[in-house]
Amino acid sequence: MEITEVRIFPFQGNGTLKAYASLTIEDQVVVRGIRVIEGRNGLFASMPSRKWKDEYYDIFFPITAEMREVIQEKVIEAYQNQEKKAV
Repeated sequence: MEITEVRIFPFQGNGTLKAYASLTIEDQVVVRGIRVIEGRNGLFASMPSRKWKDEYYDIFFPITAEMREVIQEKVIEAYQNQEKKAV
C-alpha cells in the first residue's frame, strides 16, 4: 500500500495540536482528520476519532505497527517540510 499524498493544514492556536492532515492512499482513498500533536517525546500523528458515550474511538487506524509507522513518518515529514517553507 502506497501513500501517494499528504496534505497539511496548520492549526493556529496554542497548545499541543500543531496541524491537521489528510492522507491519500494509492490515489484512491482519502483519510481526513489526522492530527499532528506535540507530545512529551516529540511530534506524532493521531488517528481520526469520534466521541461516543463519553469515550473516543478511532474511526481509521492501521492494523499493523509497520503501517502505523509508515503513516506517522509520512505525516510528520510533510508537516516538517511545510514548517520549513513557512520560515
